[in-house]
Amino acid sequence: MAFVEPVILESRGVRLRPLCLADEKGIQAAASDGQLWKLRVTSVPAPDETLDYIKTALQTDNRFAFAVTDATSSEVLGSTSYHDVLPAIKRVEIGYTWYAARCQRTHINSTCKLLMMTHAFETLGCNVVGWRTDNFNFASQQAIERLGAQKDGVIRGNVIRRDGTIRDTVMYSMRAGEWPEAKAQLLYQLDKPRT
Repeated sequence: MAFVEPVILESRGVRLRPLCLADEKGIQAAASDGQLWKLRVTSVPAPDETLDYIKTALQTDNRFAFAVTDATSSEVLGSTSYHDVLPAIKRVEIGYTWYAARCQRTHINSTCKLLMMTHAFETLGCNVVGWRTDNFNFASQQAIERLGAQKDGVIRGNVIRRDGTIRDTVMYSMRAGEWPEAKAQLLYQLDKPRT
């Protein structure tokens, strides 16, 4: 039995379900909303790369990819994954996360993180959940920090960006003991009125 089994997670109008080859057009449409593949600090696929993106996600060991969808219409809004899954120490990372431009700065990312972190800590029994991001992806760093994750440090010069430059990677994590307070804060943020 695999540590991370196929699962559907749903809350607040957002559904995470296993990514599949049939999601190609949906992934393409979501990535095209805002031409997200042009951002140098993300891994969003270009329109002609979506099938390869999905195949890579499905074939990568220690990764479980989700399609982020609208729970009512089933429209694909983006994608996210558990990756660098380490069953022996009960650790997963959350990443490869991106959403159509119209979904950014909405409840969708917070809802996805709530679903994935709840599943990781409360169902899988993870000791640690981690995140990593480009040192120049300040929006991602702020979003991770708002979750209550702690900055572990920076791995210098470890990944080549799509433009050929070499990035530094900022690492974050949250331990199981920190989850209850982080969950309470995340629920508070999701439940408070948006202005």
